[in-house]
Amino acid sequence: MVDITVRPMTDADADRVLAIYQAGLDTGDASFEVAAPSWAAFSAARLSGHRFVAVDPGEAVLGWVAVSATSTRAVYAGVVEHSVYVDPRAQGRGVARLLLDALITSTESAGIWTIQSGVFPENAASLALHQRAGFRVIGVRERVGRHHGRWRDVVLLERRSPVVG
Repeated sequence: MVDITVRPMTDADADRVLAIYQAGLDTGDASFEVAAPSWAAFSAARLSGHRFVAVDPGEAVLGWVAVSATSTRAVYAGVVEHSVYVDPRAQGRGVARLLLDALITSTESAGIWTIQSGVFPENAASLALHQRAGFRVIGVRERVGRHHGRWRDVVLLERRSPVVG
């Protein structure tokens, strides 16, 4: 991990971020989405202050993490939903953990008290990663949606900040 750094995501990262996103979607176990959106749609849906990429020494993007607001209601201002994706060739190198750590630092600095996510139960690596990063399972939405012709469950995860709130 010494050769990997995390920095804020920029528009110049768009092609790699969307390619990594699509690679994750192509696995069938990352999201109900099947196609990465345009950069404009991706950017508009995510909070600008909490988007990061992990890069190698040559600045090649290896993975990304970003958050979206969960609600426009003021009472939920400290709750965000995140996504983290890593290039398949970079998996198993600690990239996702570096990204989650950067995200946690960023969100806590901004007063965000809860980061949440939904993960397919078949995505064991993601579930283990999140639990190691301090997320806990808060429930399972059973058969919540159809994906590639079959009903899918979603494991709901959250990380409550020990320093905010």
